Amino acid sequence: MVVVCWSVVVHNKNRPSGLSTSAFNIPCCEFDLHDYPECNRNFLQIVIVERKPYISPSFSYVPLEETLEILPRKKKLFIGIPKETSFQENRVALTPEAVSVIVNSGHDVVVEQGAGEGSFYFDHDYSEAGARIVYDKAELYKATAIIKSAPISEQEVEWLQPNQVIFSPIHMPILKTEMLEALMHKKIIAIAFESIKDDSGNYPIVRSMSEIAGATAILNAAKYLSNVHHGKGILLGGISGVPPAQVLIIGAGIVGEFAARTALGLGATVKVFDNSIYRLMRLQNNVGHRLFTSVIEPVTLAEELANADVAVGALKPVSGITPVVVTEGMVQAMKAGSIIIDVSIDRGGCFETSRITTHEKPTFKQYDVIHYCVPNIASGVSRTASRAVSNVLMPILQESAESGGVEGLIQLKSGIRNGVYLYKGCVTNAPIAKRFGVKYTDLDLLLAAQS
Repeated sequence: MVVVCWSVVVHNKNRPSGLSTSAFNIPCCEFDLHDYPECNRNFLQIVIVERKPYISPSFSYVPLEETLEILPRKKKLFIGIPKETSFQENRVALTPEAVSVIVNSGHDVVVEQGAGEGSFYFDHDYSEAGARIVYDKAELYKATAIIKSAPISEQEVEWLQPNQVIFSPIHMPILKTEMLEALMHKKIIAIAFESIKDDSGNYPIVRSMSEIAGATAILNAAKYLSNVHHGKGILLGGISGVPPAQVLIIGAGIVGEFAARTALGLGATVKVFDNSIYRLMRLQNNVGHRLFTSVIEPVTLAEELANADVAVGALKPVSGITPVVVTEGMVQAMKAGSIIIDVSIDRGGCFETSRITTHEKPTFKQYDVIHYCVPNIASGVSRTASRAVSNVLMPILQESAESGGVEGLIQLKSGIRNGVYLYKGCVTNAPIAKRFGVKYTDLDLLLAAQS
């Protein structure tokens, strides 16, 4: 046993220095003047010189208390799935199969009448899965967690209850200051499911929707090139003796990759622009086909746009907003009857002439160029999109129950925290706070202060 001792030097104050000095090796925890009669408090000065270890011949073991992690208690969930009535949304956030898993785990699910009809999931499908069908929105919004496939609308803000949890996408162009303030006042925990990360750091819902959007963009372009939809009457892939259409893709992310895959599969000529050499190289490798690729340089981009039959905008947003890289003049120089598919319109769009359209009226013409600018493009293939979203959200909800609720899951999972943009009255998303001029609160610091 090692005991650390002090070497204590005692000087007599009443004698010349150095005439009377005593030294003791005293254990640091045992030193007391009363135990050493040579040391008088009134006449002696005690100076600690150094610490000297020595080995004790005995060994002793002091038992320590074992610290065990206190796991959160499993919490029963009460989930509400409303019927989407805005944005021409046909998707539903949870399929009947996912609801069956959640209900069989002991949780309650209420579904508004007709919520899944846009994806051909009917009320009897949900009731057979164990959900309760409700006909009153006010009753549905009594659920503690609301799972939506469309952004929150102004009317829905009024139905929300204090301290509710909401999983839904964000549509920045339609988010208003009044809505944000109302959500903050009700201390809503709002999670943007397109910002949720998985354990590998990827965005699973964004990837799924991007794959759908990229493929669908090319299929829509092929449709609107036909005369039936007032296009110039071009077959996208061409035939023997007739060259294929020229497809230009701006953005080499997941949307751009799957747009390129689909266009190549239909036989079109594809050119891809992006400001990231890494993304261009990755797209080349993933597609497995040699393509024309270039960084976004205005002169080269304008020349290629003038020759393109189809232009797909698929740029990633910067600080929540998509940068505009195609000016009005570039669009004006494009061929009459060509098609613009602006997949980035939900974050502002990368074409200066773009404006939001709907599934009911998806296109408009400007400078004789057809613009398709539907923000929820994946809703056009709603059943596929619903299954993709449900496959991500169902395990998250199951895990939140095991973690003691959504708040417990937010504490445990950094990927879920990444999607939180409102937390009990605080804005925890920097781009949203900057856009609306409200105070930004770091969620990690907020949770640390509460724990």
